[in-house]
Amino acid sequence: MNSPDVDDSFARLNYHQDSEIGVNEQINHEYSMSYQYHAMSNYFNRDNVGLPGFAAFFRASSLEERNHAQQLMDFQATRGGRVKLAALAAPPSDYNHEQKGDALYAMELALALEKLNFKMLFELHETAEKRKDANMTDFVEEMLSEQAQGVKEVSEYVAQLRRVGKGLGVYEFDAKMAQRATTLA
Repeated sequence: MNSPDVDDSFARLNYHQDSEIGVNEQINHEYSMSYQYHAMSNYFNRDNVGLPGFAAFFRASSLEERNHAQQLMDFQATRGGRVKLAALAAPPSDYNHEQKGDALYAMELALALEKLNFKMLFELHETAEKRKDANMTDFVEEMLSEQAQGVKEVSEYVAQLRRVGKGLGVYEFDAKMAQRATTLA
């Protein structure tokens, strides 16, 4: 009796190669975001920065993105696809910006990442629709809904940080973020 080739999946059914490629791109993007947020968390946790609310927010964001990557990898396995991880680029370790300050600068970067993630998920959804893959369409729609909420949350933080300026305003904003983090834990 011939054993199956290790490249053959028993679970693969109506799962187009374009979908598999798109899911792998999304997995790697989610990991990249997680890595970026992890670097941000460590920056705000430094003793000479001392903003524990921002550190907690970005640490939670890092874990959330890593969980999204795992959900996508589980989906890939369920559909008979192969996960292909790519190398991650090292994120910056300093977020100080002369005009904006570190808090606003980091949050604007987070907003750009969240919007890019939404765009990529939307494109993945379009791929699923093009291939008439209802299972994948439903899966991605759940992620899109959550992503839209993430964009809104970070957008509000950017708007608020633009109002408070640097200095004491950021300190008070951080205290509220730290309080929020402890109530969610």
